Amino acid sequence: MTDQSPVAKATPTLPDAQTVTSVTHYTDRLFAFRCTRPQSLRFRSGEFVMIGLIGDNGKPLLRAYSIASPSWDEELEFYSIKVPDGPLTSRLQHIQPGEQIILRPKPVGTLVIDALLPGKRLWMLATGTGIAPFASLLRDPETWEKFEQVIVMHTCREADELTYGRDLIEALPDDPLIGELVAGKLHYYPTTTREKSAHMGRITDNIASGQVFSDLGIAPMDPANDRAMVCGSLAFNLDIKAVLETAGLSEGANSAPAEYVVEKAFVD
Repeated sequence: MTDQSPVAKATPTLPDAQTVTSVTHYTDRLFAFRCTRPQSLRFRSGEFVMIGLIGDNGKPLLRAYSIASPSWDEELEFYSIKVPDGPLTSRLQHIQPGEQIILRPKPVGTLVIDALLPGKRLWMLATGTGIAPFASLLRDPETWEKFEQVIVMHTCREADELTYGRDLIEALPDDPLIGELVAGKLHYYPTTTREKSAHMGRITDNIASGQVFSDLGIAPMDPANDRAMVCGSLAFNLDIKAVLETAGLSEGANSAPAEYVVEKAFVD
């Protein structure tokens, strides 16, 4: 893992431009970066915005990215996969501190606390870079004030792909803002699907089989108490929806809060 330290902020020259302040590469497929935040930008933790670069044709090349930083952060953080032939990520992965990205400051999304009915346990279910919106929500005091337990299930193919989420979660108890709120409430259940690790298998299988409840020593899902947020690939989202609905949970939205919500925005 390499880290490039922040540099002096450059003056934006592109429309809706923001300056990259730091870049961290976790694997040859995953990286995160931070950038300046527009003074006018207001968002709810868990929402996403459109970011990108100027394409070869001179036009903006934009994709939806969840904001990984919490709503109170003075900068913005994003977590991304590297796709060798991806129109955007093939270029975005090479950005350096001091360079600029385009950011359209119109946040939207369904992975917000407001889209859920009040409950006791909150499940955050993510595959790959789907951990990004939860990185925002986990650092927001509101999450811990509204739920008695927060269970994070994150699945990747290999163990090193879990590093971003694991590092963030392990730091939560020492966070000066929310550390005391987190105490005794957090359950973290990372799994891998290819490389052997302490916990193996897909999130859907570990819930459907009851393995996660057994391993964590907690009760099965109950629609009266449990709420869930889902962010991953299209196939994962469809599969986990079936598992959650079998457990009695119903899908919600900003306009009609219910027991679970799914993010439908994807990165190339």
